[in-house]
Amino acid sequence: MEATISAARGSANLREQRVRRLKALLFAVCLLPIVREAYLVLSGAEVNPIEFVIRSTGLWALVWLWATLFISPLKKLTGWGSLLRFRRELGLFSFFYACLHLVCYLWLDKFFDWADVYKDVIGRPFITIGTVAVVLMLPLAVTSTDGWVRRLKRNWSRLHWLVYPAAALSVWHYFLEVKRDTTQPWIYAVVLGLLLGWRVYERGIRPWLARRMSPVR
Repeated sequence: MEATISAARGSANLREQRVRRLKALLFAVCLLPIVREAYLVLSGAEVNPIEFVIRSTGLWALVWLWATLFISPLKKLTGWGSLLRFRRELGLFSFFYACLHLVCYLWLDKFFDWADVYKDVIGRPFITIGTVAVVLMLPLAVTSTDGWVRRLKRNWSRLHWLVYPAAALSVWHYFLEVKRDTTQPWIYAVVLGLLLGWRVYERGIRPWLARRMSPVR
């Protein structure tokens, strides 16, 4: 009996170590876009470095947000429950890049000229929509700790539904920002539609079908 318990503990420790190593690797991977941006800007490879940095940080905010939304269907497909432990890290990196995107716009494009920023927020819809998306992500980042999960209980899940309007507004912001070639925004929009459709099926349609098809007693 003791040998069985000891073996189970050993196996659990190994799994925990593997997850920790993967999380460290994911952390490094999520920082790579910044390293690439710094290299391209410092080497002079970008003609318009300010526009490049603003666009690149915004794009990576989308990438990590979509990766966050991919975790649940991927867990369903693979059956690997530990995938959920990477969702928080991906979500926080999405918020981190969204904040960088916003700070780069305020600093490098507007030089913290708040009157000019105010005109943008009022007069340019894609700035307004992008700002609202970042604001919606703020409570998600703040309440991502274990302490907040325990404190909010069921309300934590309800609060984190904000990720869906934040994602929709982010891709809308992308559509309005690129203006001409909307190929990439369309790709993100279609993928988001598939991810949301999967959730509607799993949480709404599938249980409803199961109830309808269950034998009447």
